Amino acid sequence: MPEGASPPPNPSESPGHAPESPGPEAPTTVEVVEGGEEVGRLPLPRRDRGEIFGVASQLMGAARIRVMCEDGVSRMGRITGKMKKKMWVREGDLLILRPWGFQEGKCDILFRYSRTQATYLARRDLLPASVNVFGEAEASPESSQT
Repeated sequence: MPEGASPPPNPSESPGHAPESPGPEAPTTVEVVEGGEEVGRLPLPRRDRGEIFGVASQLMGAARIRVMCEDGVSRMGRITGKMKKKMWVREGDLLILRPWGFQEGKCDILFRYSRTQATYLARRDLLPASVNVFGEAEASPESSQT
């Protein structure tokens, strides 16, 4: 190609069409930094999509779990298709849920936090009081000295 010449037009980028969007927006995350180095990122519920926190309260079988949500409603949670083999949920696990818009008592389970991740979120005051059962187990050093 000679100098100063522009590259040939891409047939998929015709002037009348807008470029394709890069896909869904990146999930809201929290940077996890311990000891001065970044350990990872934790997803948070996307409130604009209606996602909320919840705690697994009873395992029902067949990828279904009874969940106590942060809004005080007990829902039947469902682990969706591709996550069934990857996500192992136990009672007491912190979850991200998306309640169904057409059935009040059901929701989809999108993400499960490990115990360490849940206590990290509790220490950072990122959990609502209704699902914050992870910060109670740790006793603060100030209260033990009195």
